[in-house]
Amino acid sequence: MIEDTMTLLSLLGRIMRYFLLRPETLFLLCISLALWSYFFHTDEVKTIVKSSRDAVKMVKGKVAEMMQNERFGGLDVLDAEFSKTWEFKSNNVAVYSIQGRRDHMEDRFEVLTDIVNKSHPSIFGIFDGHGGEAAADFAKAHLPEALRQQLLTYERERERDREKDKEKDEKKERGGLSYPSILEQQILNLDREMLDKLSATYNEAGTTCLVALLSDKELTVANVGDSRGVLCDKDGNAIPLSHDHKPYQLKERKRIKKAGGFISFNGSWRVQGILAMSRSLGDYPLKNLNVVIPDPDIMSFDLNKLQPEFMILASDGLWDTFSNEEAVRFIRERLGEPHFGAKSIVLQSFYRGCPDNITVMVVKFKGKPSEQ
Repeated sequence: MIEDTMTLLSLLGRIMRYFLLRPETLFLLCISLALWSYFFHTDEVKTIVKSSRDAVKMVKGKVAEMMQNERFGGLDVLDAEFSKTWEFKSNNVAVYSIQGRRDHMEDRFEVLTDIVNKSHPSIFGIFDGHGGEAAADFAKAHLPEALRQQLLTYERERERDREKDKEKDEKKERGGLSYPSILEQQILNLDREMLDKLSATYNEAGTTCLVALLSDKELTVANVGDSRGVLCDKDGNAIPLSHDHKPYQLKERKRIKKAGGFISFNGSWRVQGILAMSRSLGDYPLKNLNVVIPDPDIMSFDLNKLQPEFMILASDGLWDTFSNEEAVRFIRERLGEPHFGAKSIVLQSFYRGCPDNITVMVVKFKGKPSEQ
């Protein structure tokens, strides 16, 4: 009997979370009642509107309270609600990733570090899929390893050139490969390979791509789409590591229009009324129209100058509920936790009503870069 009661309560909680707390449901309810009150001007309706608002607040509070309890009816809330909850912890990096309120888990992440040879940069990646898991899976499986192989070759060539001729090495740095050029080349190569593979089976999936290369003195970040990175410097300031690619941005809007495309509002601004970002990997139908492109924006940062404490790389689920500055403050207060605050901020984003998958990676910097 107790078990049946707990199952019923769990089902009720799920219904409230999936329907009553959806932003569109609350919005339509308030608009409908407001219009009714406006046209009929009855005190009874006004009372209903006020009571409805109070009821919504009460329901939200009760659901939040239920979700924040670690155990409910003998079951862990996250384990019961999310078919996919991933976590990772190794040395100075931690990741926490949940399916959340989505029907499918399309976020992916990857961490490649070389503890033995610290001259090789570490690789960190966040891939937020849409239209299925195929594109994000493909990016996770191929991009980090392709980057690692080319970076190993690049480092060997640099070392060989240093031994032969210092001047030659300086010329190579000016006119040859670099971390930004390697990132751009590999991301564009990956997109071509992905389009060939997915279009052959008419798979329209796509993904964001946020990748960071971390060496002793330099951080290089490439971004395609609306996953986002932010860094906390020595003074606690939030330094953007990337900028979202959104259709409403003037530069992107002009490019889309020039290609013969359009943007329209359907819950958010979307390319061709479909995609809520203006750049991505995959999405072959929109790529064929040239309205969505895979070109990454790449930024480099001097670690000796910034002396950072940590960086956050996350899918857009987090940024639906947190600003850059708020996320940095939140994590800075929780760096001593087992996941460096990554788990706490993911759960807090969920409690705030995020409807999306949420993946957060926190990378700690050990003291000044020169001391690492």
